Amino acid sequence: MVCSIPKVLLLGNLGQLNSFQPSQSVVVRMVASPFSTTQQVSKYEEGPERDLVNFPRPKRLVDPPAVSLGFIPQSVNKFFYPKLGVTGSWTFGGGLVTYLLSKEIWVMEHEFYGGICLLIVLGAVVKKFGKQIGADTRASVQEFADDLNSGKVNEIKSSEIGIEEEKKAQWRAEGEVMLFNAKRENVAFQLEAAYRQRLADVYAEVKKRLDYQVEKQNVERSVQQKHMVNWIVSRVTKSITAEQEAENIKKCIADLKGLAARA
Repeated sequence: MVCSIPKVLLLGNLGQLNSFQPSQSVVVRMVASPFSTTQQVSKYEEGPERDLVNFPRPKRLVDPPAVSLGFIPQSVNKFFYPKLGVTGSWTFGGGLVTYLLSKEIWVMEHEFYGGICLLIVLGAVVKKFGKQIGADTRASVQEFADDLNSGKVNEIKSSEIGIEEEKKAQWRAEGEVMLFNAKRENVAFQLEAAYRQRLADVYAEVKKRLDYQVEKQNVERSVQQKHMVNWIVSRVTKSITAEQEAENIKKCIADLKGLAARA
């Protein structure tokens, strides 16, 4: 919570109220509520002109200060100890009461004794029911303080939930970076696979064309050889005359007869 407090109230000097300017202010940030006894002590960010030595900030006491005889604060004894010693406060108190009674400044009329009786009754009540009343009072005060702090506590919880959600969002964002890197790698693998597939397709097409050229050359060579053989046979056949053919037939028959005679 941030509030604007006048500089004069921070300095604690009431004599400066006449010269106070409304525009002069200092910002104080209070972290913890002074009503809660279970939380840490409030922390402040004081201004540079704040005099904490001479004018310290008052603090709310959780427990009452220590007392003597049930009603005399120990601060009185500490005040008189440096000047009058250990029994100084009791001597001063007894002397002051004696002076007031002897000079009849303090007149003990019937109401005085009624007051003594009332104090005795109150003391007995405190002795018997003080702890229970104190516990109930502290419980009611704590409940009241919790009601006052419920809004702040709920706001803190909602802020903490928002912080956790923000951390989760940042964690998810980091995961998305890893996911994007993985997707980039997958795309690179797909591009590499497509590149290799295209290389294989190019190799297959080139091989088909080369095989076609080889087959074409083989067919041309076969046709040329067949044509050459037919041409040679036809030319040889045309060059043989009828007389040469008859002589060849006769020679073949004679060879066959010679072979038959040998067999």
